[in-house]
Amino acid sequence: MSFTLTALSPLDGRYAEKLEPLRADFSEFGLIRNRVRVEVEWLKALAGASELVEIAPFSAATVAELDALVSDFAVADAAAIKDIERRTNHDVKAMEYWLKDRLDDNAEVMRVTEFIHFACTSEDINNLSHALMLRDGLQRSLLPAIDGIVARFRELAHTLADLPMLSRTHGQPASPTTLGKEMANVCARLQRDRARIAAVAMSAKFNGAVGNYNAHLSAYPAFDWEGFNRRFIEAFGLEFNPYTIQIEPHDAMAELFDAIARFNTVLIDADRDIWQYISLGYFKQKLKAGEIGSSTMPHKVNPIDFENSEGNLGLANAVLRHLADKLPISRMQRDLTDSTVLRNMGVAFGYSLLAYDSCLRGLNKLEAAPERLAADLDACWEVLAEPVQTVMRRYGVENPYEQLKELTRGKGIEKDALHTFIRTLAIPDDEKQRLLEMTPGNYLGKAAELARRI
Repeated sequence: MSFTLTALSPLDGRYAEKLEPLRADFSEFGLIRNRVRVEVEWLKALAGASELVEIAPFSAATVAELDALVSDFAVADAAAIKDIERRTNHDVKAMEYWLKDRLDDNAEVMRVTEFIHFACTSEDINNLSHALMLRDGLQRSLLPAIDGIVARFRELAHTLADLPMLSRTHGQPASPTTLGKEMANVCARLQRDRARIAAVAMSAKFNGAVGNYNAHLSAYPAFDWEGFNRRFIEAFGLEFNPYTIQIEPHDAMAELFDAIARFNTVLIDADRDIWQYISLGYFKQKLKAGEIGSSTMPHKVNPIDFENSEGNLGLANAVLRHLADKLPISRMQRDLTDSTVLRNMGVAFGYSLLAYDSCLRGLNKLEAAPERLAADLDACWEVLAEPVQTVMRRYGVENPYEQLKELTRGKGIEKDALHTFIRTLAIPDDEKQRLLEMTPGNYLGKAAELARRI
């Protein structure tokens, strides 16, 4: 508790428990663990290449020992690497030295110890590690949270599909919809953006100091390093990028961060609309025993979950958009501005995950208020000016729009007055009767059908 109370960031303070799932992937420990994973897999790959005669294939026992370095990697191991870094002032080199120290009693590895980090620049290790962090963080944390939100909006769409609601375009009464259809609209948008997030293929490179295999070919000029490294990267389930400078240019990262930010923007829109629906009384919120809405007004039940969600989504998008704008830019063959920025990937994911959690909690508290919805509709018979003038157009009645504008614009109309007007129309009796049977609560078009279809 003392640590969280003195944490500089609320992600590691107030909200630390909620974000625990992200730590394995986006903490510095997670980065170091992935670096060790990449170095170990690179050494194993080199030992498996028959053309590299100086490094013999490893025995099953050595492979198991190497794999255990990754599977058993603990915070204490990361701390040991950080201790070495204090001497080297270089994080990747510190990890290389740690590996050599840990394996110094393995004769097979010690015979080829200089093949640890062979022909690698630090960015070969780092870019692959960052790609793995993002892929794993998406699969383990972000996408499951996103799927929970999408599923809840779909559930609300189906449950509330038939519940009529007054629309408000420009904040003014407009053609009715259903509460479920409005939830379906959000669900459809979020589904599209979820698909875009999942479709981003994380890319990586392993081609040396400036992307040309210079060091690789100096040692083994006849070896197909490009093909070998492509297979190495694809074995991780990542996309091979053959054209890079010293760094992988981060275009896939930018695409991913943009896609998450678009999802977040849709959710901000939903948070604000639901906040407004609560304010209008269309939704009530389930009460939680012991919870206080205001320190001075005992009656308050505030929509704090949607407010928290909106606020954290704004913070997430500020970081995501900076990452997306900055990371694809590097001066000539390399500068280090990406290094410090990339350490904030977890910040963007953290604020996003916080927002998703708040939004879902808010969605799970919602209860529709049919009486309030019906009262709003019954007070706005003027919304039927649209169907009346549209039917008048069909049957050639002169100036239908203008007639209804004169009758209703800016002043509304009562049910009886509208019915009196309809009875005067020169249209077929069955059409006249259909208009007379229409109410603000049943003038819904395909809203219910669309809501159930999502």
